[in-house]
Amino acid sequence: MMLARVADSLYWIGRYVERAEHMCRLSDVMLTATLDRTESATQIARIALSAVGDPDDAKAANPYEAALSLVLDREDQGSVANSLARARENARQVRDQITTETWERLNLIYLRMIDPAAPQAFADGSQAFLHDTIADLHLFKGAADATMSHGEGWRFLLLGMYLERAQLIGALLEVCFGDRKRRGVTDHSALTSVLRMGCALEPYLRVYTADMQPRFILEFLLLDEDFPRSVRFCTARIEEHLAVLSRHVEAAGAASPDRLAGRLRARLQYAEIGEVQAGGSSAFLGAVLDECAGVHRQVYETFVAYTLEQRLPA
Repeated sequence: MMLARVADSLYWIGRYVERAEHMCRLSDVMLTATLDRTESATQIARIALSAVGDPDDAKAANPYEAALSLVLDREDQGSVANSLARARENARQVRDQITTETWERLNLIYLRMIDPAAPQAFADGSQAFLHDTIADLHLFKGAADATMSHGEGWRFLLLGMYLERAQLIGALLEVCFGDRKRRGVTDHSALTSVLRMGCALEPYLRVYTADMQPRFILEFLLLDEDFPRSVRFCTARIEEHLAVLSRHVEAAGAASPDRLAGRLRARLQYAEIGEVQAGGSSAFLGAVLDECAGVHRQVYETFVAYTLEQRLPA
């Protein structure tokens, strides 16, 4: 079993890299929406900001400034710049556990983001800046998969990535389809943008053609078993990685992280969209997000914040 601090750093590299990519995509979708000069642009910006916990109508009215803040604002704890800085710091602490290819790629993205010329580069071509960053993050993930040994370290990296992705997509769906206090998203342009936020437009069209229905979008992003950004797909991978990692530690009882992940995976595997909507999609999505948070807490208790008595032989 690897050191707790090493597991912790690799886990958070995965989470921060996934968060940075998601923020870039939300920003890109907000900026793309403004090109049409329609009223839905503000709604799309409001969806994106609400999905990251910042439902500020004043910010939504100015998508460019909102996107700039999500990407480069060092005061914003969830910005792309801060996420990449934290990912790089964690990578620096476990430099001997990752390959040169992964370190160099992450370092290059970080250096571009903190470059004094970055704000001007964003202003000159914001979408090109965002597309390049997303492409580099994909290269980082590809380098990790292709060059790192697929042992414990790689699994902690992927565990963090998939858990972060499940929570981000779940939060997006809750904003769009789960809050009964506000009118659900029905506008065609807004629904298309929701799919773009989940990097799901083309995969969705291959399954449902051009039929943009809230029910189908919720079903696809929540329950599709093959799409790598659906919540169901993510939870299956979370259970898969935890099942292997948990072999290295003594069972933690009913609350062990692999058991919690198994229950979450089963909840999504056997769910049907009709039943989800009949029982209230808000309640279902809330339960999924709560269980994701529970898996995170148990991962920490099992692999990071455990007591010495739990690991020393009797």
